[in-house]
Amino acid sequence: MPEAKASWNRDANLHLTLKFLGEIPQASVADFSNAASRAVVGLTPFSIRLEQAGAFPKHGQPRVLWMGITDCSGGLGELHARLEDESGRIGFKKEGRPFHPHLTIARVRQPQRARTLAAAHQQLEFTPAEIDVSELLVIRSELSSSGSKYTVVSRHAFSGVR
Repeated sequence: MPEAKASWNRDANLHLTLKFLGEIPQASVADFSNAASRAVVGLTPFSIRLEQAGAFPKHGQPRVLWMGITDCSGGLGELHARLEDESGRIGFKKEGRPFHPHLTIARVRQPQRARTLAAAHQQLEFTPAEIDVSELLVIRSELSSSGSKYTVVSRHAFSGVR
């Protein structure tokens, strides 16, 4: 990989964001967790596939390096739509942009050599990996000078059977 200033995510911090809320009042956290619980009712576990590399934004100076997610069965899309519907019913704004599932693996911190790094990242060849999904987590993110700290607020197991 070319040398460029980037903050690489630790394995333990990798996650797929279905809905980003930003700062919300503490009282709203329980409401959102309840919406997440309703969103998973009857869902059966499904698989996703990690199989491509890319950078955001598509045009201009790269700021984020990501690994792409393929929704093998449509289960991820269904989960996302259910979460949007359930959280929308209680007043959380629906996302206006299309859902593009990905894992953020790095944030580019300085523009020098960013395009070279992004190009090398996009040319990575790796064996696709299947990942089983059987629960939805509500996670709180706290930013600090040493990076993001993630805390699981609630877990919501799918109630359907495969």
